[in-house]
Amino acid sequence: MPANLTLKNIPDDVYDRLKLSAEAHRRSMNSEAIVCLEAMLLPAKLAPSDRLARARELRGALRHGKFAARDIDKLKREGRA
Repeated sequence: MPANLTLKNIPDDVYDRLKLSAEAHRRSMNSEAIVCLEAMLLPAKLAPSDRLARARELRGALRHGKFAARDIDKLKREGRA
C-alpha cells in the first residue's frame, strides 16, 4: 500500500525547479516528485556483465568499431549547421 509523505521547508529554488520540471513533463508536482525520487533512489539494476555486453554491442554497431577524432569533429560541425 502506498504511503503518504508531507515535505516541509522545501528551499525555494528546489520547489521552483520541481515545478518547472513537472510542467515540462506534463505531470503534477506530486507525480514529478515521485519520478525524481525513484530515479535517485531506485536506479536501474544492471549487472556489470550486462552493462559491458551492452557497451560492446553499441561499439560493434559503429562503423569500423570506433570514431576517429576528425570524424567526431566533423559530426559536431554538421550538427551545428
